[in-house]
Amino acid sequence: MSIAGISVVTLLLVVVAGIGAGFVGYAVGASSLVSYPALLALGVPPVLANTTNTVGVVGTGVGGCISARRELHGHRARVILYAIIGVVGGVLGGVLLLELPAVVFEYLVPPLILFSALIIAVNPRGRAQARDAVGAALGPDSVQAREAAAHEAGQAFPRDDIRRDPWWMWLGIDFVGVYSGYFGAGAGTLALAMLDLGHIGSFHEINALKTVVGFGANITASVMFIVRGSVNWPFAIALCIGCFIGSYIAPPITRHIPANIMRAAAVLAGVILAVKLGWSTYL
Repeated sequence: MSIAGISVVTLLLVVVAGIGAGFVGYAVGASSLVSYPALLALGVPPVLANTTNTVGVVGTGVGGCISARRELHGHRARVILYAIIGVVGGVLGGVLLLELPAVVFEYLVPPLILFSALIIAVNPRGRAQARDAVGAALGPDSVQAREAAAHEAGQAFPRDDIRRDPWWMWLGIDFVGVYSGYFGAGAGTLALAMLDLGHIGSFHEINALKTVVGFGANITASVMFIVRGSVNWPFAIALCIGCFIGSYIAPPITRHIPANIMRAAAVLAGVILAVKLGWSTYL
């Protein structure tokens, strides 16, 4: 039995890959480290695999944003601003992918994957969690310290005060948006690192905000790829379903898995994939 010339078994494998991608995307911010090589293994050409993957991982953003509504409460202005930044970056990244020769993308993919693995190894998520644990001790400019001071003074604390966000963090988020539109593996972790350096909220809040940035970039790039007809629809739909499921079920599961194990597995997979693709591309 087949759908659009693709066997049902193959599509089910893509759904399973999507579930893994959605799970990894929530856990370490690197869903494409699972979904992109899965599409390559099924014989999809590199650029088509990337565009199809971008459309498919939109499901990760949908599931993540739905489950993060509580964390995004009180950050309305940031949600709007970072979504716009993600949209603009997604357009620029998508244009680069579609207009540059395909060989450019093929030569850039191995170092991009290695770059994303190194970002995960740096562990911005762990740094953010550690920062939460010592919140007020970080100094008078931290969100936790300012919130505590406002509470003691009997004043309302404006969590959504984007005027306090450092301008260089916005530039970093712009880069994340472009990177997401062009390739995207590890973009979530990179966004988490930028937001963590900006000290704009707790770990759970910045984790939710990085999902907003990625969703804005992915949905915009996806529209561009769809208009250009550069999408393998059966694979994209199967991947999107899997990504939604994976990102939705990830929170209760990841609470019981040591973060170091998940991070080490993602780093190892990224390095192996980068070496494998680099060997086949450059040699």
